[in-house]
Amino acid sequence: MWNNYVSPLFSIDIGVEQGSALSLIFSTLYISPIFHIFENKTKNLNIPILFLSFIDKGLFIFQEKSFEKTNALLFCSYNIISSLFNQFGLIIKHRKFKIFHFSRLYRNSNSPSLDLSIIGGPIL
Repeated sequence: MWNNYVSPLFSIDIGVEQGSALSLIFSTLYISPIFHIFENKTKNLNIPILFLSFIDKGLFIFQEKSFEKTNALLFCSYNIISSLFNQFGLIIKHRKFKIFHFSRLYRNSNSPSLDLSIIGGPIL
């Protein structure tokens, strides 16, 4: 609609190819509201998360000493973002999702495994 004018319906037989400069802009415009909602939900749940996004990549950052608390926060945050993507008709490929946990408490590389498997199958 433009100035109360509605054009007749017509089919569109062209699109924007993946890799085009426009595809990055369109994907960012489509995904931005999802990240805004995610930020509000985590803030309302008092989840201390820093979320960074790079076009089609996302990064959750937590600064917690407790491994158990980090695991719970990751589980909750991943569940929220996964649910939001589903609501917007997008799919997160769980098998492509990477999780890293860095801690000075486990210097000998014997840190426990993160367990987010309840969400979408084994991730690690």
